[in-house]
Amino acid sequence: MNLESLKNYIDLTRLHFFFVWPLLFCSGLIFSFQSYGAVSNWVILKAALIAFFGFEAGFVLNDYVDRDVDKMDVDDHLTKYWRPFGVRPLPIQAISLDNARTLFLILAGAASLLILTLPYPNSVWVLGIMSYSYLIERFYQIKKRNQTFPLAQLIGRTDFALFPVAGYLVNGRFDWNILSYLLFFYPYTQAHLGLNDIIDTVNDQARGLSTIPVLYGEKNTKLWISASTLIHLLLLAFFLIKINGVYTWGFMLGSGFLLVSNILVWRGNNTEEWVRALPFFHISLLLYTLSIILPYFLN
Repeated sequence: MNLESLKNYIDLTRLHFFFVWPLLFCSGLIFSFQSYGAVSNWVILKAALIAFFGFEAGFVLNDYVDRDVDKMDVDDHLTKYWRPFGVRPLPIQAISLDNARTLFLILAGAASLLILTLPYPNSVWVLGIMSYSYLIERFYQIKKRNQTFPLAQLIGRTDFALFPVAGYLVNGRFDWNILSYLLFFYPYTQAHLGLNDIIDTVNDQARGLSTIPVLYGEKNTKLWISASTLIHLLLLAFFLIKINGVYTWGFMLGSGFLLVSNILVWRGNNTEEWVRALPFFHISLLLYTLSIILPYFLN
């Protein structure tokens, strides 16, 4: 594999964000410790690998399903943010479809094999969530091509919201604790989706996709982002009641970054200005996950 091929695969898998998905998944796992007891560091490492392989497979699937509509892109701001070398390799055939399918199967297969080493019934639950997530990702990509109500967005982002739930179920069971995490995190995923959509408005119009800005306009998309953020922050109080031994200040700081992001969205008037809000969203997620994980290792 030459350097250009390597760069294309890095763009396909958004590899520069590789550390985020294991942190999100393992935040759910470590949350389970307060009710079900801790697991070995080997199991934590195994969970991190499941998250890495599983989420990277999802990125490949995303680009594979959207390979034709992505040919219609006219703006590269979001592409350059999510892909370090600024290329969508499948539409330009820098990576063949056969190779993309093979990579997806390798990544999803590696995650599945690791999941099957988990005890029953945890392995079934985690594998079920992974399978559901791939199916719902495809539903999201297809449904948003033809809709008058944002069903694709409301249902499609349950895959992201269930990611820490799957981490919890590596060790735990379905209970009120993990429901509180899901309720807290789902509005975040909707705000995050709205921000990505408003940044990519020009492309979505060119592709003929029914995203939030295309359906409801710029102002209402900003309201979507802020309303989802508000619900998310209100449910934070409920979540913090359920979880023990975390850095509460980390959640407060993360909430502050979310508010900064919302301010930038409202002040912005174009793609270049809105994309500046996206890192603040991701910093908030990083702070949330580290506020759960670090106390376990440091205290």
